[in-house]
Amino acid sequence: MGTIPAGEFKKGIKVQIDNEPYEMLEMHFVKPGKGQALYRTKLRNLLRGSLFEKTYRNGDSLESADVHRNDGVYSYRDGDNYVFMDNATFEQHSLSAAAVQDEMRWLMEGATVGLLFWNGQLITMSPPLQVILTVTYTEPAARGNTATNVTKPAVVETGAEVQVPAFIKEGDKIKIDTTTGQYMERVQY
Repeated sequence: MGTIPAGEFKKGIKVQIDNEPYEMLEMHFVKPGKGQALYRTKLRNLLRGSLFEKTYRNGDSLESADVHRNDGVYSYRDGDNYVFMDNATFEQHSLSAAAVQDEMRWLMEGATVGLLFWNGQLITMSPPLQVILTVTYTEPAARGNTATNVTKPAVVETGAEVQVPAFIKEGDKIKIDTTTGQYMERVQY
């Protein structure tokens, strides 16, 4: 892999530090009155998700990381692992339950996902930004409770719990924002 000089740092690049991949989330150029130009960066470790801030000088450089994204499909659960198929190569890759954490609560088998590879190995996946799921359980709305913004808990077909408006009932399909876990709207089919 090549190196990226500090003058070419920008948001979104993937670099390798201590043999681990990082994504640059922020980069601020600072030119003090005296001395060299500085590049203040904020990086996210793509394996652990931890944040890392570091300042680089004008002559510094970082090694670029062999990171690429592909579309994929959630295939099935195999014990403590989840299996995904890469749409480009049709290969199957698995991730541990710890690696995918809460993202799986929004996915049904066959759902489209984003796959992130580093050095040819799957390191993480991301669900679509919005999903449409069926409500499997919710309490009936309280009669006469017509005040605005009244919500109640509802369980969707994946087992996740979402706060929904009082008019939602079992069997309704709802759209959910997967980044916040919030109800967006009822979907008519």
